Amino acid sequence: MLKLFKNFKKRDLILIMIILILVIGQVYLELKMPDYMSEITKLVETEGSEFREILNQGKMMLLCALGSLALAVFVGFLSSLTSASLSMNIRKRIFDKVQKFSMAEMKSFSVSSLITRTTNDITHVQMFISMGLQLIMKSPIMATLAILKILDKGISWSIATFIAVIILLIVIAVLTVIVLPNFKKVQKYIDDLNNVTRENLKGIRVVRAFNAEEYERAKFEDKNTNLTKIQLFNQRTMAILSPVMSTVMNGLMLSIYLIGIGLIEKSVMPERLEIFANMSTFTIYSMQVVTSFVMLTMICIMFPRANVSAKRINEVLMADPSLKNGTIEKGKTKEKGTIEFKNVSFKYPDGQDYVLKDISFKVKSGTTTAIIGSTGSGKSTLVNLIPRFYDATKGSVLVDGVDVSEYDWRHLYNKLGYVPQRAVMFKDSIFANVAYGENGKKISGKDVEEAVEIACAKDFVEAMPNGYDDEIAQGGTNLSGGQRQRIAIARAIARKPEIFIFDDSFSALDYKTDYQLRKNLKNKSQKATNIIIAQRIGTIIDADQIIVLEDGQCVGIGTHKELLKNCDVYREIAYSQLSKEELENAR
Repeated sequence: MLKLFKNFKKRDLILIMIILILVIGQVYLELKMPDYMSEITKLVETEGSEFREILNQGKMMLLCALGSLALAVFVGFLSSLTSASLSMNIRKRIFDKVQKFSMAEMKSFSVSSLITRTTNDITHVQMFISMGLQLIMKSPIMATLAILKILDKGISWSIATFIAVIILLIVIAVLTVIVLPNFKKVQKYIDDLNNVTRENLKGIRVVRAFNAEEYERAKFEDKNTNLTKIQLFNQRTMAILSPVMSTVMNGLMLSIYLIGIGLIEKSVMPERLEIFANMSTFTIYSMQVVTSFVMLTMICIMFPRANVSAKRINEVLMADPSLKNGTIEKGKTKEKGTIEFKNVSFKYPDGQDYVLKDISFKVKSGTTTAIIGSTGSGKSTLVNLIPRFYDATKGSVLVDGVDVSEYDWRHLYNKLGYVPQRAVMFKDSIFANVAYGENGKKISGKDVEEAVEIACAKDFVEAMPNGYDDEIAQGGTNLSGGQRQRIAIARAIARKPEIFIFDDSFSALDYKTDYQLRKNLKNKSQKATNIIIAQRIGTIIDADQIIVLEDGQCVGIGTHKELLKNCDVYREIAYSQLSKEELENAR
């Protein structure tokens, strides 16, 4: 928890000091009221007292109450402001940290858990800070001063008060020990519930198509029931505290009156007035002492859950990203548009076997290199090493003659136009989706229109009611698969990068659109280097260089004609898709 306090800014620390001063003033005013109550009691019981004197004491008591109320409002406002500022700073830090995570860290935490940590966990910490700034400061000051006030009022009453406090502390300690282990489980169950809900909503079409609603409902019910049971146990256990507190406080009040009655009976008449006044004052002070300890214990109850959340937040903030940013920036490379793999081997951080084994090849500037292979051969993994979604386990990947690990991320990404296997759409206009991101220069409307035309998307975009300003739904659900893919390709083209990476990006396109799009790219982006992953021979048949992968190994490199002659794997893939005549007549 203390590590999170580093996120307080200078302004927040000033506000905390102001809150402390206001709390001291609030406690002082609250503790003055019993003194005025004691004076009123004496005046009422004393013969010859004037009503004006009683009224003056009452006015002072009312002013103290109003002053305490005003300070409490200010303390509440400043506490909320400070805790909200802290949560904002933590959320920003988590968001910035997650942006630097590699795919390995994303898998380690999981998306649903990161969402919970950014929302639910930070909310718990915010609530604890908000309440803590008010109660942690107030309770010790109130308890200490109230105890000092009551010590000289009667040893018997003081003993009764301390017994009541001890009983409360014992009950709260027992309940906390019982409930504490469950707080961490609660957060884990929330992660699981979020994960199931996210999966169900994301795959709603598949769920309906396979009539799996009942199956998904059962999964949700299982996770929801686990969370509900543990939450009910926690709430029912802590619910015991309320009646115990009431019983202890009422018992203390009754004890004070019984002790007071005994003292009054044993005293003579002049002393009875003093004892009665002290009893009235002591009753209020003792309630303040007990209330102070109750407030402290409430913070103690909130602390374990907030502490669990703080640890989960710190796990993200303290995580050391496996990928470190380099220093090479724009203008510091001699080559342009070249890619080279030197003896690259790769296995996933949690994997045992190598997915890629000793791969070496070079892509010249302005050429097209295609990568083909059976499912699971490592094609996508190979190209994911270029933008550093992962780092190579062995060997090195060079872009423009420089190892990708030495690049400043921003400069490396500005060189690339990446189109993933699954087109990602953002809830925004078509224009904003195509002009998405930053490439060291502003993407103009002309760039967007040109990119859309090259991607063969102009016809359907301009046919929409609002054209380029037409809204894309979240996830692109109002577009077909082919339309989403062409918008994603247009997004990469609009950046005018040195290198295009198409990760099986033409699979959702028909043959005619596939051919026209590649023709447009060749004619209008001649200077750019193209890396194309494809399953269809027709998509890569005219590539300058084709790399054939099988079980993570490179089993062939060459042109279409060369591979047909000397690569059995390529020949088998080719003959499974096209006839012998079609293949022989190809370039």
